[in-house]
Amino acid sequence: MQSSTPATQALDSLGIPYRLFVHQGKVHSLEQAARERDLSSEQIVRSLVFRIETGSFALVLVAGPAKVAWPKLRHHLGVSRITTASAEEVVQATGYAPGTVSPLGLSMPLPILADRGLLKHEVISIGAGIPNAGIILRGADLLTALHPVLDDFCE
Repeated sequence: MQSSTPATQALDSLGIPYRLFVHQGKVHSLEQAARERDLSSEQIVRSLVFRIETGSFALVLVAGPAKVAWPKLRHHLGVSRITTASAEEVVQATGYAPGTVSPLGLSMPLPILADRGLLKHEVISIGAGIPNAGIILRGADLLTALHPVLDDFCE
């Protein structure tokens, strides 16, 4: 079992407390991940990568099953066209495989946008950078580490 990832290394370097949770088996759903981590699905933060019309990328953090409001995101980014990044683009932009993306320890700097829905719970879980695992930490600590643009990006 891997216990160190670029994401955990970033937290360690910042002195931020966290718990790396590795599932016993393959994770098949958001609900399963939440249940096994003893959290609600709204406490699981998804890191979504979008390709902007300029060819650059942005990372959007959303709570649980929330859906990104594309018009809000396009308006915030000041563009008329965005797409969900392909699996290859996710790896290129973040250094992580799809399904493992963490907003921490990215392979290149990306704009990080966070939906205000992340503020509803004191404790949240983010991608750990490895399959079938998550990092559990205080939401306030994640915001301190990332300094994301915080706004209403979901429907």
